[in-house]
Amino acid sequence: MILSLLCAVGAMVLFGIAAVLQALATSRATDVEVLDPRLLLRLAAQRTFLAALVLNGLGFLLHIVALQSLPLFLVQAVIAGSVAVTALLSVRVFRVRLAGGQWVAVALVVVGLVLLAPTATEGEPSAVEPGTPALLLGAVVLVTAVAVAVRRVPGAVGTVLLGLLAGTGFGIVAVCARLLPEIDLGLLAAPVAYVLVLAGSTAYLVYSAAMQRGSVTTATAAMVITQTVVPAVAGLFLGDSVRAGLVPLAVVGFVLALAGALGLARFESGAPSPAAEDAPLLRG
Repeated sequence: MILSLLCAVGAMVLFGIAAVLQALATSRATDVEVLDPRLLLRLAAQRTFLAALVLNGLGFLLHIVALQSLPLFLVQAVIAGSVAVTALLSVRVFRVRLAGGQWVAVALVVVGLVLLAPTATEGEPSAVEPGTPALLLGAVVLVTAVAVAVRRVPGAVGTVLLGLLAGTGFGIVAVCARLLPEIDLGLLAAPVAYVLVLAGSTAYLVYSAAMQRGSVTTATAAMVITQTVVPAVAGLFLGDSVRAGLVPLAVVGFVLALAGALGLARFESGAPSPAAEDAPLLRG
């Protein structure tokens, strides 16, 4: 279980770094309409975006490993900590400052994760009911339809709406990953694996659109809400459990981690400037 926890933490760090790189890339694609599938093609020509894609891919692999044996609520709460990584890196890359409240929010994320770590029990693989892949596919279609409907909402509201929808998509990915059979060639015959790919692609496009619309941290913080809560609720139906006597600690840890992530939504990094191309992070 310790290895799974380390995988979750590793995924958190990689996702946080990737979010900043992705924001740099999307800031240079202002000539493409929000939520246009061509956005990903435009971004794919940038080394910054390709680096973000690689980091997200590595993080996703670690994420899947963690979900194979840990409860959804724990893994997703750890992943929520990526917004703190994003915020801290944005200070250097986008040359902004964290206010005192944002430092408190970062501390809440850390404390929440520390409290959560000892509460989880190692879970058993969940059986996939016959109608589950279709239900999850329907959820992906719904997310896509709503994202198309709200894609033109301006300002911070549009960023938050798209971020929430992206988080829902990533939450569906987490649920699918939890339902995957053993990682082998049998995945090719598992419908839930294809739903996972579709949900991930959709969520990634919507998340890119959210960051194109507004600040990276606002988009990420909004995403964290649904990315964390949706799988946590789904986990209740998949047999997730907490160590005996540690339910209060798990609840407090989960609430603190999520509250800290949401507190960072107040941190407006603003759109990256053209000078971001020369950001210190990219110079190493």
